[in-house]
Amino acid sequence: MQPPVYYIGLDIGSTTVKAVVLDATGKMLFSKYSRHYSEVRQSTARLLREIADFAHGAACRMSVTGSGGISLAGELGLPFIQEVLASNLAIRKRIPDADVVIELGGEDAKLTFLSGGLDQRMNETCAGGTGAFIDQMAAFIGTDAAGLDRLAQGHATIYPIASRCGVFAKTDILPLLNEGCAREDIAASIMQAVVNQTIGGLARGRAIKGKIVFLGGPLSFLPSLRERFTAMLKEMREAVFPEDGHFFVALGAAYHAMDMSPQTFSFADCLTVLEERGAAQTYGRLPPLFASREEREAFAARHSGSRAVRRDLATAEGDAWLGFDCGSTTIKAALLDADGNLLYSFYDSNKGDPLTAALGVLRDIYSQKRPGLTIRAAAATGYGSALLAAALRLDVDEVETVAHFTAARFFEPRVSFILDIGGQDIKCMRIRNGVIDRINLNEACSAGCGSFIENFAESLNMPLADFVDHALRAASPVDLGTRCTVFMNSKVKQAQKEGADVGDIAAGLSYAVVRNACFKVMKISNLAELGEYMVAQGGAFANDALLRALELELGRPVMRPGISGLMGAFGAALIARKRGPLNGKTGLLGPEEVRTFSARTATTRCRRCTNACLLTITTFADKRRFISGNRCERGAEAEPRHCINLYAYKYKRLFEPYTPLEEGAARRGVLGIPRALNIFENYPLWFTLFTRLGFRVVLSSPSSKELYYSGYDTIPSQTVCYPAKLAHGHVLDLVERGVGTIFFPCLPNEQQSAGSAAGTFNCPVVIGYPELLARNISAIEERGITFIHQFLPLDRGMLAKRLRDIPFFSKIPQAELEEAVRAGFAEMDTFHQDMRNAGEAALAELAADGKMGIVLSGHPYHTDPEVHHGVPDLVTSCGMAVLTEDSVAHLMPDPGPLRVVDQWAYHSRLYRAGAYAATVDNLAVLQLVSFGCGLDAITSDQLEEIVTLRGRLYAQIKIDEGANLGPARIRIRSLQAAMRERREQLAHSAVMPDEPPPAFTRDMRETHTLLVPQMSPLHFQFTEEVFASEGYRAVLLPSVSRAAIELGLRHVNNDACFPAIVVVGQLLEALKSGVYDPEKVALVISQTGGGCRATNYIGFLRKALLDAGLERVPIVSFSTSIQEGAPGISLTGKMLRRMIMAGHYGDALLRMIHRVRPYEREAGSAEALAALWAEKAKKNIVSGSIPRFELNMLSMIRDFDRLPLLSEERKPRVGLVGEVLLKYHPDANNNAARIVEEEGGEAVVTGLMDFLLYNFYDHIFNYEHLAGKKKDSRAAMAGIAFLEFTRLGMRFCFGRSKRFNTPIRFHELRKKTKNLISLGHQTGEGWLLAAEMVRMLEDGVNNILCMQPFGCLPNHITGKGLLKELKRRYPEANIIALDYDPGASEVNQINRIKLMMRSGQLK
Repeated sequence: MQPPVYYIGLDIGSTTVKAVVLDATGKMLFSKYSRHYSEVRQSTARLLREIADFAHGAACRMSVTGSGGISLAGELGLPFIQEVLASNLAIRKRIPDADVVIELGGEDAKLTFLSGGLDQRMNETCAGGTGAFIDQMAAFIGTDAAGLDRLAQGHATIYPIASRCGVFAKTDILPLLNEGCAREDIAASIMQAVVNQTIGGLARGRAIKGKIVFLGGPLSFLPSLRERFTAMLKEMREAVFPEDGHFFVALGAAYHAMDMSPQTFSFADCLTVLEERGAAQTYGRLPPLFASREEREAFAARHSGSRAVRRDLATAEGDAWLGFDCGSTTIKAALLDADGNLLYSFYDSNKGDPLTAALGVLRDIYSQKRPGLTIRAAAATGYGSALLAAALRLDVDEVETVAHFTAARFFEPRVSFILDIGGQDIKCMRIRNGVIDRINLNEACSAGCGSFIENFAESLNMPLADFVDHALRAASPVDLGTRCTVFMNSKVKQAQKEGADVGDIAAGLSYAVVRNACFKVMKISNLAELGEYMVAQGGAFANDALLRALELELGRPVMRPGISGLMGAFGAALIARKRGPLNGKTGLLGPEEVRTFSARTATTRCRRCTNACLLTITTFADKRRFISGNRCERGAEAEPRHCINLYAYKYKRLFEPYTPLEEGAARRGVLGIPRALNIFENYPLWFTLFTRLGFRVVLSSPSSKELYYSGYDTIPSQTVCYPAKLAHGHVLDLVERGVGTIFFPCLPNEQQSAGSAAGTFNCPVVIGYPELLARNISAIEERGITFIHQFLPLDRGMLAKRLRDIPFFSKIPQAELEEAVRAGFAEMDTFHQDMRNAGEAALAELAADGKMGIVLSGHPYHTDPEVHHGVPDLVTSCGMAVLTEDSVAHLMPDPGPLRVVDQWAYHSRLYRAGAYAATVDNLAVLQLVSFGCGLDAITSDQLEEIVTLRGRLYAQIKIDEGANLGPARIRIRSLQAAMRERREQLAHSAVMPDEPPPAFTRDMRETHTLLVPQMSPLHFQFTEEVFASEGYRAVLLPSVSRAAIELGLRHVNNDACFPAIVVVGQLLEALKSGVYDPEKVALVISQTGGGCRATNYIGFLRKALLDAGLERVPIVSFSTSIQEGAPGISLTGKMLRRMIMAGHYGDALLRMIHRVRPYEREAGSAEALAALWAEKAKKNIVSGSIPRFELNMLSMIRDFDRLPLLSEERKPRVGLVGEVLLKYHPDANNNAARIVEEEGGEAVVTGLMDFLLYNFYDHIFNYEHLAGKKKDSRAAMAGIAFLEFTRLGMRFCFGRSKRFNTPIRFHELRKKTKNLISLGHQTGEGWLLAAEMVRMLEDGVNNILCMQPFGCLPNHITGKGLLKELKRRYPEANIIALDYDPGASEVNQINRIKLMMRSGQLK
């Protein structure tokens, strides 16, 4: 009898290790599932020992899978199968008729469509909506995943909770906890959030229907999660929840082991590798927190001072004042006597029920205090202060920023800067002249807050004190970057898989949290602005490791009061002493009232206005009621006070005056317009124009959560802004109402504002989103709807002509169209004038009444109540007026010198409104920024500078789908308190610098070196020769180091796109290296022009130079011409010729290296040949000889044609497309081409010169289809013809070669977009990206990696937005969109590339 052979599948995930053993018939003999608590190697070794015991020496074959198994499989010498493929293999064996598979793991969510064309998706860089998210949320509300599940099964109400990541979800959950909502409802809402994230984030417009299989640990163990999925998926025919669903990935690996050629392995060898060898380390290291024991002792001695004086409560007599700080995760209390001595303190988790905790504090105080001690007043601060103030009848409810400042000033009267890190938020306050001058709070993201470190310690089953102690002793902390907790988690996991010590990770986390606070929240680039006296407070700073990391990062000592965690409560008690009742009689509940206290909560929907807020009503025993969840006073059953609200006025003025024609009077039928994006700017124009033409104009319904969810599964990119996501619901609303024609044009430009010379571009999302809707909402085609989304100019002279070019309008007489256009623009002018009049009237009223106002600066669509979530109502409820940016911008036609390029119409208004607000003392600026808005990474910094450099107040609120207004309320109340205090103290104004940036002059050619950032090694290697030929000294910066990226993160707004951070970081690193004299260098940077952020890289660079004290370094910017500000450089014909030669050489080398390198017989021979020819090319560029160029091209291609290869048989080809720097720069794309080659593929990369041709073509399109100029069009035609002519020889040589295909002509490339995407998409890589993907697919390159910076705006449309349509047209297409970001885990990226490379095995 033959001995048995066992087949082992080992699945090493982000949080668990799973294994199964099958016999030859596929029967499962053994299975084990365990959490590894980040001890991946040890847990895997334990599991293998168990399997070895079970196998009793039988022959075994094993295959490895899972995100944690990639590197281990290589070390163990075992085959690896990508986890999605393993899962699909198991499904095909066990459930062959499945249509869709949904799998949730620890940090991965996967969705696989099996019927109707195989299509596999994994979650992007965020771990929102996964098992780790559920664990995080469970811990947050004081239970575990199983406890959360039990709670959820008893729910009554579902609340909206963001699931993009745990951090955002906490921000939504906190107010629900603090307002007394049932934990059962919160638990079910968390499960619903996971479902929303999976469906919205992964389905991306493709219907999930048929027989659906649910896999993975969370779906196996959590019935309530299964229930939420079942309720949401309306088109599901059958739901399958296999009993062993959490083992399916391991099962697939076992089947993979079965299908391989026989290969037994040794358990002993594997255990030796796991237990005795360390893994290779891919992460960077940081200095230890203490270099010596003496340093640590000095630190301890320094922080032993500044302690509060404590007195015994039991013996105290006289007067006392009580302060509560009801924080996000904790509750604190402080009782002070008349001298500020601490009689009583309390600090503990609020366990999701702050009111019960506060009552416990009062009971404790009343049981200890003597009758001779009288509490004169009590105050509360923090997230839950309103509930405590109402329930306990406190005398004062003060915003926490003021409370923290009051406490800091008590300990250090000269305080200049306060950093407060709490469980969920970070507050930074700059103090000038004894007044809060600037407040920064962390945005919607709470990355880097205290709770992150606590949660991480918990996930390792380690007490926080031990975790901190490990950090303080760590010899070599791990560099985890500065990104959000989800990004950071990936890095932590990677470090653990590679065997990093817990202490090194703990210290690395301390550094990361501090860096996040310093560079993302405080945005410190110049330490001098913090002043001499810095105070660190908040519960997180009880952690010595965090405090030490802060001191090391700032390079100076920081004061930490001994009661750092109690500072909010201490400040509240001081405020109670200062502002308590004049008669000294507090309203605070007495001992008997505390003993008999009771409260009950209920929820209801407010119907008093269109917000329809979900109210939580808490009723106390004495019949008093506390209402929370309301955005305005009406919800709180208070009479609304009269307060100017121009947001509400604008929304009404925009839509209400326009009554559509009756159906009988509409001679040309019905035309639907979605209430979304630029329609909030131009609705009066379009309504009037089409009504004049005889159409009945139907507007989509007002935005709502229901409308949003109706279009949720058609959204192709989960990181696009909320206003864009809402557009899907608006189009579907019109479709469902039976509207047969929908008008939603693509508008590259807005009108020029009167008296302004600013740019008129729209944001790339606003420009192109209508076309994305057309490609992703299947109902448009299925119902035969005419969807008019052409590119149109908002030009008074050209609009009628361009409308007539659209077939739908082509039969309308030109004269009638022109008259309607005139009427439309006239109505538009009236609307703008009405807004200006309203603004002037509001300002006059504020001046007359001595009141304060907020210029709530945003984009036009921020006036949508569903987008702003009632922020304007919050402002008015604080007694301040709300003005819009377009109601005051006209009062300041010139905002003064700007650091940035003033390229966008909406933002130009923001700058002018901010400049006006900074001239009056009763206005502050509050900017609304949509999460994911890349433009505001540029504009918010500029607006803040305009306002604060003139000595006024600026704050910002980030908004997204989540409707939690807790953080917004803190910002508004803080802003109000700072304004009030400034008015009382008459704070001085600052002076706005108005020096123009330095120019590169002619004299500098002799004295200065030009520093050029690396963007494409094969193309830019010729840069120095190009400049040298014209007499300039240039140095190409060789590569992008991790240090350069960190430097970029410090000096560039972290919401900027990755390439901006890379480019600025490279240049700053060179300037700070000591190699170059800052007085003798100039920096070279490229600008694309148009509506993309790349035009404004120069703005990022100018700010970085200013912050680094290098503002006198000149910048030379290149686009199709040298920009103004560089008179010392002229783009001569000779220089242009050499640039073109360099571009063609780079393109040719790029094409040939990628074609032959995967097949070379001798390793390194392709690179060596390329280096040889690069040297010859450099000599040719210096000489500028065209005949030599043509001969070189011929000889070079012939040499690559003859390079000895192992085989001429082609490997699977993978196209690399996307953002231009990511596509060409290996340091930026984590060496994507090399990964493809290591995985057995051949990378296909298109040339750079097509990108130049694409930029030229903009002018031709604009002249033919918009309102461009003829002369620009002719110049562009000449440029394209000339560039095409210069590559004729190269095309001829490639055409005659054996191995290489001929580069496509530009006019042929343009044709690839026909009926797919308009050539009007000119931002970023625009239509060129689509054309390149189509060209590859037609050429049989079915695997395509679309690389984009995280949050790249154009790519939402021309990259992710086209994937569904490309998949429909090319069923074999396998396209993966991969986000790149300074914090994105390389392992996640490699995993997704492996998935793409291997999925062909299943087809």
